[in-house]
Amino acid sequence: MSTSIPERSTTLSAEVQHADEQQLPRHIAIIMDGNGRWAQHRDLPRIEGHRNGVSSVRRTVEECARLDVQQLTLFCLSSENWKRPSHELDFLMHLLEQYMIEERALLMEQGIRVQVIGRREGIPDRVLQEINKTIEMTSNNPGTTLCLAINYGGRGEISDALKKIARRVEQGTLTADEIDEQLISESLYTSGMPDPDLLIRTSGEMRISNFLLWQISYSELWVTEKFWPEFMEEDLHLAMQAFANRNRRFGGLTS
Repeated sequence: MSTSIPERSTTLSAEVQHADEQQLPRHIAIIMDGNGRWAQHRDLPRIEGHRNGVSSVRRTVEECARLDVQQLTLFCLSSENWKRPSHELDFLMHLLEQYMIEERALLMEQGIRVQVIGRREGIPDRVLQEINKTIEMTSNNPGTTLCLAINYGGRGEISDALKKIARRVEQGTLTADEIDEQLISESLYTSGMPDPDLLIRTSGEMRISNFLLWQISYSELWVTEKFWPEFMEEDLHLAMQAFANRNRRFGGLTS
């Protein structure tokens, strides 16, 4: 069975192209699901799905930069994914290291700034070194922020934030009455980042999977049946069109 990916389309849908800037998402978050199933449906090893998923990452990052999306956050590796076979995890670490090295020129050319959220335990030192190098090299880039969630879990993030706050209470620099939503937000891994306006999930699964639990409280959700290696620029445009057509009331009423 063919493993080829459709050629990139550079045509921007008219609806997205002419939408008012306020109608388009500033921050898009994506649960990149279905790499393994994409491969299995083609009688290929699961790692081939991950390999082809990198092409979708590249397409999506470039398109978000072209559309001046303020931030793109990609769920690369969850804290639960460590349960997978060691050979698959080793390959994922190899892909991550390779991405950090091979994409630097493109990231610099397009002015993309890289940030990483999640716990660093378990990630090989060689991979962490390349991550740190890419973060440092791109830190002053003025364009789209590419945030990679690696060894990330939403509950773990909230737990770490609460520990940080509890230490301040123990030290006497903070009282319980001073704890509010803003303080919690500032204590999360995503401190200083805008909350996602749009959350995309591929592979048709209707769940959040412990991703940005605090931050997506008012995000618009968009799910596609396509597996992540099949995700194209046109799918990104469809999600953005759906977002632009929704009435975001944030608990209030439509005027």
